[in-house]
Amino acid sequence: MGDLPGIGHNRGPALAGSGFRAHCWGVARRELLGATLPVEVVRMQVRRARALGLDYKTYAGVRAVTGRDLVAFLYSSNGIGVFRSTQAPAGHVLARIAASAAQPHLGTAPGIAPDIAGARINARSARPLAPFGASWAAMRDEMKGWLHAQGLPGNAVLMIGETDHERELMTAGGLAGFVTGQTHFGPQLAGAADAV
Repeated sequence: MGDLPGIGHNRGPALAGSGFRAHCWGVARRELLGATLPVEVVRMQVRRARALGLDYKTYAGVRAVTGRDLVAFLYSSNGIGVFRSTQAPAGHVLARIAASAAQPHLGTAPGIAPDIAGARINARSARPLAPFGASWAAMRDEMKGWLHAQGLPGNAVLMIGETDHERELMTAGGLAGFVTGQTHFGPQLAGAADAV
């Protein structure tokens, strides 16, 4: 007769291997993402996703992770296709930003004047983003300070950007998520901005 489990063991499957944990994770994930929400809640979320200008999958994913609704988008100058101060966002980008129910805010790359670029998209706030090479603490403090000054909880703000550095800024600031400008505005974003 083999070794018997000790007192208190429920004689369930062994947890030593990774197979059972993977199974449990898969079941939990399916339950979280499954169609367990009431139909009216799903309809409400679909309407909200449309109002924000997001696809439902992105909106529902952010909502499931943060437990909050999105109230603002932090666009990066790269995310809206602006690479110099004399450049305006493309018409379809401006239309998409104007149609969104999210408050627009703007973070600019070095060399781009935040006030000029921010005015072009009617941003509620515009500021330079922490430069590439800034420490994690500096990125965190700058993003958290900006969020506090705007009265925004980080997990209610989605960042629309392009670079890995901007993704790091999103993480350091505790923002709700990150979507690339190419995904949000469409592949025609690259090189589509008009010179002023």
